Amino acid sequence: MNALLIVLLAPLAGAVVLALFRPLRWAGWLNVGVSAVSFAAAMMLAWTVATVGEVAGFTFRIDAFNVYLVALNTFVGLTTSIFSRPYMRHVCGTGKIGNRGMRIYHSMYQTFMFTMLLSLTTDNLGVLWVAVEGATLATVLLVSLYRTPEAVEAAWKYFILCGVGIALALFGTVLTYFAAQQVISDPETGLLWSALYQRSGELDAVVMRLAFVFLLVGYGTKVGLVPMHQWLPDAHSEGPTPMSAVLSGLLLNVALYALIRLKMLVDGSLAGTATPHLAGQLMMGFGLVTFMTASLFLHRQRDIKRMFSYSSIEHMGLMTFGFGLGGPLATFGALLHMLVHSFTKSAIFVIVGHAAHIAGTQSIDHIRGLIRTQPAVGWSLLIGVVAIAGFPPFGVFTSEFLLLTATMQAQPWFTLPLVTGLVIAFAGLFRHLQPMVYGAAPPGQRPVAANMLPVLTHLGLVLWLGLSIPPFLTSWLDRATELITGTHLL
Repeated sequence: MNALLIVLLAPLAGAVVLALFRPLRWAGWLNVGVSAVSFAAAMMLAWTVATVGEVAGFTFRIDAFNVYLVALNTFVGLTTSIFSRPYMRHVCGTGKIGNRGMRIYHSMYQTFMFTMLLSLTTDNLGVLWVAVEGATLATVLLVSLYRTPEAVEAAWKYFILCGVGIALALFGTVLTYFAAQQVISDPETGLLWSALYQRSGELDAVVMRLAFVFLLVGYGTKVGLVPMHQWLPDAHSEGPTPMSAVLSGLLLNVALYALIRLKMLVDGSLAGTATPHLAGQLMMGFGLVTFMTASLFLHRQRDIKRMFSYSSIEHMGLMTFGFGLGGPLATFGALLHMLVHSFTKSAIFVIVGHAAHIAGTQSIDHIRGLIRTQPAVGWSLLIGVVAIAGFPPFGVFTSEFLLLTATMQAQPWFTLPLVTGLVIAFAGLFRHLQPMVYGAAPPGQRPVAANMLPVLTHLGLVLWLGLSIPPFLTSWLDRATELITGTHLL
């Protein structure tokens, strides 16, 4: 439990200190230091879970499923903080934000990390809801950081849409508690996921069906499922680039994690009914619609961050479809896809931040010839897009191959739409990529100081996972698969 306390208290204390910290030249380093402490504690926690099997107590519960997401979140949080230190100093130097804005950024960054880690580690569904709502409040301030009319509009849009969504999730949580009170007499344990899971077969099936509809729409808004996705492209395009990296790489995963936990309860409740797979079918439907819609919208984007935000929506739709499909193979593939997508997309947003600084704009039409102006940024963007498009030998190819294989085995009629969506997404990405990388560089375009360490680290890991998944990670994902589906894959 000591490692868990450090994981949670480090970002919470960091948020308070960074809100008051005056020497801004050291604030970025302090942000990195807090993130490093969180990551080190997460590794200790992962080692404990690997040896003991599960850590539980004080309404917290850490198992093979959420501990791998805790490790992922803290790692991406660390690498993004390394990137954000010089990036935000550059932004401050341009006059977009002042000293107050820098304090808000660093404080809300760690607040966001705290809410993400609390969401993953709590065993209480009520606390889960509060933590996800807390993430909304933290990211609203980050989206509006630049205080432009467009940023303020995007922040309000994000706040209203996600506020409505999370309110629906609250109603679904209340319905879950109502169902729990019929089988669990102790009101203090009525919202503990572990207690509900043990007695999920006794939960009222009618109530749980209704609860899951509200939970799917509520948390699905944070996942970015169509048609509740409208906030995501605006938030990405108007907020600072480091926020885009953690938003795409972390928040969407955590919201999907909440859905999966609740789906496990609903599956247990409906096991003996005429519709035992209702939750999975709903997730497959929303996931497929999201996947296809986002793939089409990739072609229409003129802002580079909006384009990659639709790429994130596309991949979240694919993951939602995979978890809805169920079965050990699909679940293993979706878990792996969560991992490689987070690595790849956070790296891409770091590259996009550098590309926007080089061009002086986020407009795709004006980002040209990166490989001539600054080869490191141009080549990284090319490799990042190749990776996220699912080309071998990168890890995204491996996870998408597993998901397609599982679909062909369980629901072969869905194979064609999935392949079609992948082809459409590929065409949309590379249609815009070619001139950005290989086009003629506009006059006056100059290289910038670029921190490529996070990019190289993330893309290197994605390449490694494509060539060979290490045994410890395979075992880890297999244990998580067993927890979710009840069956080992390996």
